[in-house]
Amino acid sequence: MQRIANLLVVHEGQVLLLKKPRRDWYVAPGGKMETGESIYEAAIREFTEETGVQPLGTHLKGIYTMMIQEKEQIVDEWMLFTFLATGLIGKPFEETREGLLEWHPVESLAFLPMAEGDRTNLQFAASQIGMQYGTFHYSPEFQLIKESIQMSTEEGIQHNG
Repeated sequence: MQRIANLLVVHEGQVLLLKKPRRDWYVAPGGKMETGESIYEAAIREFTEETGVQPLGTHLKGIYTMMIQEKEQIVDEWMLFTFLATGLIGKPFEETREGLLEWHPVESLAFLPMAEGDRTNLQFAASQIGMQYGTFHYSPEFQLIKESIQMSTEEGIQHNG
């Protein structure tokens, strides 16, 4: 199963997004994990390769199962690990072979063109506490068929000592 890690930076009310040329859809920078790599290492490496900057305050915000289905048949499946960072070291590229890098207000995640599953997980990462988990079913044309979402938060943590 393919494993993908992406990373959304939220800084001063803005998010750094990558506009992919194929569909003109926005995504958080990221990509495929390499053999032996942790999800954290993959998120940092892919983000840095695609943006030219180092993220700060990076932490996991969501774990998702993504499925492509034709009729009732699953034809592709992968895991997506979404990370959030709260700052950057350096100035991001404006354009890479992956597409255009653009800053947008956090609120624009509600309406910018993107896969609906990405909208769900990026809005959560940018504005909610805790972790989100989910499963997204898409058609081969990336139309959302259905989603199932769960969330958790750490509450009432007690330290002995």
